[in-house]
Amino acid sequence: MNYACPSPWVSRSTRPCSRRLSASFFYVFGLALLAHAFAFGAQPSGTLRGRVILQPAGTPAHGVTVKLVPGNRSSVTDETGTYEFSEVLPGRYTVIAHLERLPDVTRTVEIGPGAMVTLDLEFTLSPIREQIIVTASGREEALAEAFHAVTSLDATDLLGKNTTSLGEALEYQPGIAKRSFGPGSSRPVIRGFDGDRVLILQDGIRTGSLSSQSGEHGEPIDPLGLDTVEIVKGPATLLYGSNALGGVINVITRHHQIHQHPHRGLRGYMTGVGGSTNDQAGGSVGFEYGFSRWLVWGNGGGQRTRDYRTPLGRIPNSETRGGNGTGGFGRYSERTFLSLSYGYDVRRYGVPFAGQLHAEHEDHGEEEGHHETAPFVDLKMRRHNVRASGGVRDLGAFLDRLQVFFDYTDYQHRELEDGAPTTVFENRQIVSRIVFDERPRRGLSGSFGLWFLHRQYEASGEEVLAPPVTQRAFALFALQQLDLRRLAIQFGGRLEYNGYDPVGLPSRSFTGFSGAAGMRLPLWEGGTFVLNYTHSFRAPALEELYNRGPHIGNLAFEIGDPTLRRERADGLDLSVRHRSDRWRAEANAYYYRLTDFIFPAPTGEFRDGLREIVFRQADSRFVGTELGLDLALHRQVWLNLGLDAVDAKLRPSGTPLPRIPPVRGRASLDVRVKGFTLAPEVILARAQNDIFPTETRTPGYAVFNVRATYTFVQSHVLHIFSLTGFNLGNRLYRNHLSFIKDLAPEIGRGVRLTYTLRFF
Repeated sequence: MNYACPSPWVSRSTRPCSRRLSASFFYVFGLALLAHAFAFGAQPSGTLRGRVILQPAGTPAHGVTVKLVPGNRSSVTDETGTYEFSEVLPGRYTVIAHLERLPDVTRTVEIGPGAMVTLDLEFTLSPIREQIIVTASGREEALAEAFHAVTSLDATDLLGKNTTSLGEALEYQPGIAKRSFGPGSSRPVIRGFDGDRVLILQDGIRTGSLSSQSGEHGEPIDPLGLDTVEIVKGPATLLYGSNALGGVINVITRHHQIHQHPHRGLRGYMTGVGGSTNDQAGGSVGFEYGFSRWLVWGNGGGQRTRDYRTPLGRIPNSETRGGNGTGGFGRYSERTFLSLSYGYDVRRYGVPFAGQLHAEHEDHGEEEGHHETAPFVDLKMRRHNVRASGGVRDLGAFLDRLQVFFDYTDYQHRELEDGAPTTVFENRQIVSRIVFDERPRRGLSGSFGLWFLHRQYEASGEEVLAPPVTQRAFALFALQQLDLRRLAIQFGGRLEYNGYDPVGLPSRSFTGFSGAAGMRLPLWEGGTFVLNYTHSFRAPALEELYNRGPHIGNLAFEIGDPTLRRERADGLDLSVRHRSDRWRAEANAYYYRLTDFIFPAPTGEFRDGLREIVFRQADSRFVGTELGLDLALHRQVWLNLGLDAVDAKLRPSGTPLPRIPPVRGRASLDVRVKGFTLAPEVILARAQNDIFPTETRTPGYAVFNVRATYTFVQSHVLHIFSLTGFNLGNRLYRNHLSFIKDLAPEIGRGVRLTYTLRFF
């Protein structure tokens, strides 16, 4: 369908924003500048040294990057596993040991004036470990110290997951569900938020894909090649933009973030996976080579699956296949660092039953009995990406580090019917991010910076829903943290501008301010209470403003509204956490109230065989909880329990919003004997009866899985063998967030074998 321009719309008048921009500029940067008007007296420095050991073999680990936070100092272990930091100012520090594709090791240490402190670290695949994250605050911090509710998965955590796509890999994490139109298109949903409200990043920069626009669009990310995945739940708009109103998924390769002190020699990994029920096969391989001040790296891989099988039989046209590769280099001196990389991703996957839906749409209005064979609908995508990053340390005054990121992405996907292209979507974007990290002074630390985006979107072919659009955006942001002896306070702000220039239609622009404040308070030894308040804004998405036509990917005839206003959200997040050697627990609760929430409202009419929907605005609210408990029944046996629930409704009508995940629970055991691990689990979901008027009810279910892992450690090599049995009861169940849940249940009984080799 060619885009037909409706009657001329009158552009909503917007008053000049120069005064607001000027005032907000001083407000945002005032958070950073005024906060650092403190004197800082010199004190005798100390020294920190120690060894890093690989368990269970007890061998020294050389080439491990050890970081000291705050301060952003790095060291690399030698052949004996020894690291050292000299001239360390007195204070409390977090020490982080990182070895790619293994869980980070972190310890806290107090260094007194002139003291010599020894701290040894051990790498082990323990079920309970301290993790380091960078996404929530833009810098390295321990997971327990984060103000947001964060989930972090490393490469070993992903071994037992379905790595077909990002949504499949992250399903059933606390607060995370899977939206899909088949395995190749699955995308994570955070606390019921989907689409343009969930921002997916790669190394802190948005991927440039179009997965937020449609249920049949996937992400160009291969989970097999990832080092870490971090999930920030709740508004993360201060650092990453208005699209992060619901949360952030950041997939991390580390090359542009962790390497500021290169190691010497060769290190790398190799991973292979094979599975039944969908005939999965794939692999990924990567290396790093360091010499002098230089580091060169590369990785690549691919996967393929055939049609997956369910207790009801095979789901036709659900196959997937894809390949990817990345290469780059960097130079790292004492004060400066610079890196450059290029990456590509190509993939093709079937969209189950889309051909049938296309045929029904095209045959609408024809004489009864006239119906041709439904075509097979595939989606073929490719993504090219160029990224440069660099920075300078020890800038002087109150500034510790300057980091600059530049990213160019050229994304395209083609919708194919029986192999012939029908519609082509293209999205090209340039993103730049400049960040200043501040020196910690008297417990105060933080960062501030600027962010720019230029995007060109265009579609051509039979089902063009929107005209070509140029989007321009920029932002100023600051995030500060004050650590007192008994209390930590975090606060910040972001001013963001978004402008759309569509061909043949009036332009729109949106300027808004987001702000947040939170506190972290110790309750008892190992216990912490965290409270956050967030005010966020979101500019309407391109598709919400300008789409007009049949959209099979969302099972609707969509009518955008170019007069939509910006969304505003006010939210409270509360968290109580406990961490000790014998048990760990976390209870999160949240309440978000959204003003002018944009949603697809059915008109009650049908067009071309599809339900007609119009993007409208109304108030809404999201309320929910996430509970987790890890309990040591024995030194080598842990019980893991989890529960999450979200309730989302329009206000004041109380109408449930569409595709909200049901209440879910998880229970598992983790039994470890030396290098062997056995982890049975059960996943539970309650029936979803709170449904949007156009939805159908989804019954509850229970799914049983089990995973066995064996780890073998040698002097410079680590082997991990993992065997996972999934849906062992061959349960027939359906995902409430699937666009085709009534036609395609989830995967049946099967096994998956994964092998990883890590050399260093």
